Amino acid sequence: MFVTRTGPHVKMKLVVVTGCLGFIGSYVTRACLEQGWKVYGIDKCTYAANLSLLNEFLDNENFTFVEEDIATLTYLPDCDYIINVAAETHVGNSILDSTDFIHSNVDGVKNLLDVVRFKPDNICAKPIFFHFSTDEVYGDITTGSHTEDDLMNPSNPYSASKAASDMLVKAWARTYDMKYILLRPTNNYGTYQHTEKLVPLSVKLLQWGKKIRLHDGGTPVRNWLHSADTAAAVIAIIKSGVQDEIFNVSGGFEQTNKETVKKIIQEYYSIDTSWEDYVDLGYKRLGQDVRYSLDDTKLRNLGWEPRKIFNTEIKGIVEFYKNKFYW
Repeated sequence: MFVTRTGPHVKMKLVVVTGCLGFIGSYVTRACLEQGWKVYGIDKCTYAANLSLLNEFLDNENFTFVEEDIATLTYLPDCDYIINVAAETHVGNSILDSTDFIHSNVDGVKNLLDVVRFKPDNICAKPIFFHFSTDEVYGDITTGSHTEDDLMNPSNPYSASKAASDMLVKAWARTYDMKYILLRPTNNYGTYQHTEKLVPLSVKLLQWGKKIRLHDGGTPVRNWLHSADTAAAVIAIIKSGVQDEIFNVSGGFEQTNKETVKKIIQEYYSIDTSWEDYVDLGYKRLGQDVRYSLDDTKLRNLGWEPRKIFNTEIKGIVEFYKNKFYW
């Protein structure tokens, strides 16, 4: 088995992280390396991959990297966990053309599951399939919060592709006796996010002197979760040893997109400026969800809780994208 021993009978974990150079995947990769685990990183290196992070990870002797598409790969090393973060994630892009979303989020997951399924288990147990899902598989909810027992009700091609992959994971687990974890996080934010997403895109548009387009008057409500807290949830679940479970993970802080952009504008200009002058509220999105909200009591019972506070973090994140990001 591909492991290292740090002492008699002490096994170092080996995890495979797909999408390791993506936004959330890079946070997960870093968190695993900080645990002293070996990480076998896989990334297709598409437009959303941050190649500047590769040197940082390769400086760690516990990191190995391969450039590969999860929909076509044929090999995975013996390991403890497959943490599948690789995915196409932009809702707007999925509405324009869902082809890449089906390829990565459905066909890619099916291929990964089959590679795990056909791995021989005479030397070591098959890995646990730790799959990243999304709060969007539940659809919107006007009051209250979704629990893990709620039915999925996706409302756009992106969330439908993620719901399909969740069903594949559960079906393969039951049919082929595979172990799994499904993680459903709310809206993630942090540094090194691709500029198609709301926070970095807003800063980019302000840099260019263009208005920030908010669909449906900026009224949709999103729950914000820092990706460092998402990665910490992964570590907490793995350390707990639980398996065959679904976990919601929430930042515990929600606001309208209009309120989010208002804070970005105020931090960008460092003054209480008239934010309405910088936004266009006339955009409409097909299949728009009104509000996402998750109950993550189950995860918190493992001892996890979010440590990053949006209103505290947003200043530094705006400064990061304003001064350090290469457009």
